[in-house]
Amino acid sequence: MSAHLSRQRGALAMGVLLALLLCAGAWLLWPSQPVAVPALSATTRLDDTATIERGRYLAVLGNCQACHTERGGAAFAGGRGIGTPFGTVYSSNLTPDGTGLKDWNADDFWRALHHGQSRDGRLLNPAFPYTNTTHVSRSDSDALFAFFRSLAPVEATVPGNDLGRYLGSQAALKAWRALYFRPADTVQTAPVDELQRGAYLVNGLAHCSACHVPRNALGGSSNMLSLAGGLLSAQGWYAPSLLDPADGGVQERELADIVALFQTGRSDRHIVTGPMAEVVQHSTQHWRPDDLQAMAAHLKALPVTRGRVQATTEARSDKALTQGAKIYEQQCAQCHGAQGQGVRGDDGTWAYPPLAGNSTVLQGVPANLVQAVLYGGFGPSTAGHPRPFGMPPFVLDLNGQDIADLLTYLRGAWGNDAPPVSELDVQQLRRAAGK
Repeated sequence: MSAHLSRQRGALAMGVLLALLLCAGAWLLWPSQPVAVPALSATTRLDDTATIERGRYLAVLGNCQACHTERGGAAFAGGRGIGTPFGTVYSSNLTPDGTGLKDWNADDFWRALHHGQSRDGRLLNPAFPYTNTTHVSRSDSDALFAFFRSLAPVEATVPGNDLGRYLGSQAALKAWRALYFRPADTVQTAPVDELQRGAYLVNGLAHCSACHVPRNALGGSSNMLSLAGGLLSAQGWYAPSLLDPADGGVQERELADIVALFQTGRSDRHIVTGPMAEVVQHSTQHWRPDDLQAMAAHLKALPVTRGRVQATTEARSDKALTQGAKIYEQQCAQCHGAQGQGVRGDDGTWAYPPLAGNSTVLQGVPANLVQAVLYGGFGPSTAGHPRPFGMPPFVLDLNGQDIADLLTYLRGAWGNDAPPVSELDVQQLRRAAGK
């Protein structure tokens, strides 16, 4: 698990990138030039009300406001710090101010989405998910730009990225792009059926793989659209595999159940928390029903890739099980039940989900359990579920060994069979999240 630690990843990444810079030659240091792009369609009017409204909805699909709004700041004015294993990247101002998109045109905006390149030729940091937005159609790009151009201008100078001398350089970005980025070969056209629409949303604006891709020490992957799951090391959360039904895949669920999860934040035995709760609250609950259905259909149709099955489960110490059971009885049983059976609300749905057979409890990486116990578990407030029950934080009540014992007990009780958790695991996951 230590391979996921931010400091180790950053140090390794710096060493590898420096080696690439030394070996790749002068082209890495040569200034980038703006890439030529197709001209704006003569039929597209950026001041058209319908185009602007379509762009507003596309911004919701892409959850643009979440990253491009500083906490307490003006919407879309940028400045929010986005943690990465290599440092902090600050989102840009998308309003039509001089500190934002005032001097941009639709071609410049398309270049940023499709090629990951700013209007002056500067390469953008892949914390902006251009590995996904390269799959966005030109017409959708133009509508998005029309919406951002219609916003009230906000003067907001964004801080420079804090990535260090080398990792924040254009040469390092050239090296990264050479390894992991190719602009989409063809310009996307309107999807013709539900599954194509779902794939277009998942791979493009919704940029699901930005979290669910398994990343290496350089923050890349041989398939940047992969949904095989990975640790969000700068946040300490685990984005489960969407290819494995035993992890986060939905292939074995009903379509209505999948749609409900994205629309309300809960369905049957599942409740979203953490970063995914923010996605539901700010984005997917506001999607049109047909787009929710298309995304659900695509995710359900993904090929199943089962995770590696462990032949034997590592032994759990009697001391950990005894102490964990005691902590569970004192802190958890009142809500989740003495046998981990969960508690239903007055409406018959789960107020507190069952822990017996719970996929989050059984995940190979216990990051989400550690986060929930330390900092609480809170579902999104949605129109379909405006008052979700929450789980209180125990960061002031339980130490690292307590949490390890509790989770070891949870992962071995009531028929659960997942590896134990050590105090070192808890410490490493907290350190990876910078907490």
